[in-house]
Amino acid sequence: MSTLSREKPAHGKHVGEGTSTLQLVSFRLHEEEYGIEITKVQEIILLGEITRVPQTPVFIKGLINLRSTVIPIVDLRLRFGMPEQPPTDETRIMVVNINGRTIGIVVDAVSEVLRVAKEQIAPPPPTVAGLGRQYLTGLVKLEKRLLILLDIDRILSEEEIR
Repeated sequence: MSTLSREKPAHGKHVGEGTSTLQLVSFRLHEEEYGIEITKVQEIILLGEITRVPQTPVFIKGLINLRSTVIPIVDLRLRFGMPEQPPTDETRIMVVNINGRTIGIVVDAVSEVLRVAKEQIAPPPPTVAGLGRQYLTGLVKLEKRLLILLDIDRILSEEEIR
């Protein structure tokens, strides 16, 4: 058995072989906790200088130069219609891969890396309506909190990615 399969998952039991699990990176936006699959995350960096680009949607904060690669930065708060907030010491940029493109997303704080069993993931309730539902893949019930799983590939449309 490899070390990964002996990791302690979010629900407190050891993951045995044959159990299908997901590794998630959890982060905070406003007062909610979200998660995306770790395979989509390239790295997590500090919020630095962002160059504003004229005539872009309000949620596109601008561009950064990351090791000679220019990356667009999306503020997830604004993308989800949440109030804008000044950056704090915990604000981070998660560099993610969306449909083959590298994009940075601004989040309030990165919490932890979790391993969850697929059985822990519940579909979004039908009562969740509106703009945000299209971004959700499910909900993970943890001991004392709820994690909202995002489908990061749907955060931006094809046109917005271009």
